[in-house]
Amino acid sequence: METIGFIGSGNMAEAFINGVLKAGVYLPGKVYVSDVRAERIEYLREHYGVRTAASNAELASKVDVLVLSVKPQNMKTVLQDIKGSIDKDILIISIAAGIKTSLISSVLGDVAIVRVMPNMPAWVRAGASVLYPNEKARRNVEKARLILLSVGQAIVVEDEGLLDVVTAVSGSGPAYFFLLMQEMITIGIKLGLPEQEAQELVLQTAKGAALLAEKAATENTTPAQLSARVATPNGTTEAAFKVFHAGNFSKMVSEALTRATERSRELSSG
Repeated sequence: METIGFIGSGNMAEAFINGVLKAGVYLPGKVYVSDVRAERIEYLREHYGVRTAASNAELASKVDVLVLSVKPQNMKTVLQDIKGSIDKDILIISIAAGIKTSLISSVLGDVAIVRVMPNMPAWVRAGASVLYPNEKARRNVEKARLILLSVGQAIVVEDEGLLDVVTAVSGSGPAYFFLLMQEMITIGIKLGLPEQEAQELVLQTAKGAALLAEKAATENTTPAQLSARVATPNGTTEAAFKVFHAGNFSKMVSEALTRATERSRELSSG
């Protein structure tokens, strides 16, 4: 079995480690981690049984697949650390937001690189990840996709520029839903619901709506069509919708996602 290493062991790296181990994609002894925080890699070693490396360069020399899960501002330093330690056949997977494959290859040379935009639900193995392989990685992009499938759904795009839109839609997307959920809980309490009941109702409603929309999609039914089924004429849902429409809800969402996309492009360009 091949080996995989994670440089940077934050929350998303841990989600990936948890995912690949539970899915049986890798065994604990085939997973390596390194981090500037000694206590963090010791925690991962004790909790998951993975191996640790004394340095980024040592880790890079031991693995077949290398996941760069460091903060974007630390990427150039890490690349300099490992550039003399990697095998020419290594597969690099980068989950650092805004870091283009061209920047990585400018330091590491002609290696296979897959850039990934994951999202927070990877923690519960319900993530939505999008992969972009550079030319050299096209032949083994399925290897990268298998790793991402261990934490949710994964799709491949052929245009790296689309990752800016992906960042706005699915990368930041969970936060939009969390925002709406919290507002619904807060207003439910203000209108008289006990806090516990308000939270349980909103969380279960969000979960149920997502599951129903997912099932409906297999029948070519869109969320808009589901929405219309709930909003009976002169009913309560329609009354709420009138308020949303009066506040130009669609325009607000459009402007928010457009601005998030623009910000992703700004970060990518440095």
